[in-house]
Amino acid sequence: QVMLVESGGGLVQAGDSLRLSCTSPGRIFTTKAMGWFRQAPGKEREFVGAINWSGYNTYYADSVRGRFTISRDNAKNTVDLQMNNLKPEDTAVYYCAASPTGEAIAAIVQAPPQNLNWGQGTQVTVSS
Repeated sequence: QVMLVESGGGLVQAGDSLRLSCTSPGRIFTTKAMGWFRQAPGKEREFVGAINWSGYNTYYADSVRGRFTISRDNAKNTVDLQMNNLKPEDTAVYYCAASPTGEAIAAIVQAPPQNLNWGQGTQVTVSS
């Protein structure tokens, strides 16, 4: 299992912005689709957004579309999640995910969770 490492979580106020970053040892996922998920206390893990291998295509959950932006820099081996206008309901542990095999967004959105590689998660808390 290849490790993904998230960073950038923290405690912010409603309306603030936060940027999460995800990287992995080596360059295994620079040609693969990646995404972000989140899990709030007492709730199931839910999809946030995904990006294809080149970064040209992105897809978001309705709850974050227009506020969150995924980007990637394959030269730096990073995938970022820019979160603007945060709301208390965005409070969750955020997880980076990578497809070990797929290049397109569908490789993240349609894959069973057990078929993806996951990071350990980073906590985002938004106070009202």
